[in-house]
Amino acid sequence: MNNELVGREFPPTDPYLVGREKVREFARAVFADAPQHTDLAAARAAGYADVVAPPTFAMVIQDLTLQQLLAEPDSGIVLARTIHAEQRFTYSRPIVAGDELVAKLSVTGIRTLGGNAMITSDATITDAAGAHVVTATSVLLVGQDAEGEDA
Repeated sequence: MNNELVGREFPPTDPYLVGREKVREFARAVFADAPQHTDLAAARAAGYADVVAPPTFAMVIQDLTLQQLLAEPDSGIVLARTIHAEQRFTYSRPIVAGDELVAKLSVTGIRTLGGNAMITSDATITDAAGAHVVTATSVLLVGQDAEGEDA
């Protein structure tokens, strides 16, 4: 594992326009059955401009940043030996259909645990005005190769 990844920041992603149907599809997929996730009238009655994404929807945008990390040639991350070990979200406000979001990833830590590497990263997601929406924190667990060497 390349410990020099700690502190590395990646360029912002292209803007992601949150679509109403994408929010509805995601809500159905994760069994988020609160009406504000699928019903425009219910979302507006709750004070939102459009349907509200379930909290884990931020993973859709965060995934764009994790793809940058996984594509980094010097990362030492082998996808076949990698699992998503932990996920956290820190919201300033909910994601709503119509939001145009940009994410920027930074690697905040690497620790070794029993020969495996745990890589922690934060994807800071902002709206078109540059205001913070959510920070999505992921921990990837990268296992040893078949010979027992560190990833």
